[in-house]
Amino acid sequence: MALSELELARVHRTMDAYIARRRPRPEIRDELDIGYSVESQSVIVHEDRRLYDGSRMIEPVAKATWVKTQRIWKIFWMRADLRWHGYEPLAAARTLDKVLEEIDADPYGCFWG
Repeated sequence: MALSELELARVHRTMDAYIARRRPRPEIRDELDIGYSVESQSVIVHEDRRLYDGSRMIEPVAKATWVKTQRIWKIFWMRADLRWHGYEPLAAARTLDKVLEEIDADPYGCFWG
């Protein structure tokens, strides 16, 4: 089930603030940048890199999925098998801000390496 318009507006406000804080310096953004996308009830944080041939590679970093019935965000990371796996140290959070704090802290190197 997709996010409601109000929930989606909240997500965009939170994520826009996060991306603005986390983005690389303006002079290297053509080479490396970060962004996010919203797919149904999930928010995916990704890196955007320019490859040697000039093409772009969008690589997912983390995913947070809103579970409306439980009113929580479930947190996922992408393993080497290119599938999303539950993030064990903090499987769920009450707010998207808490999810983003955990992604930034990245104590196990799951998100940013």
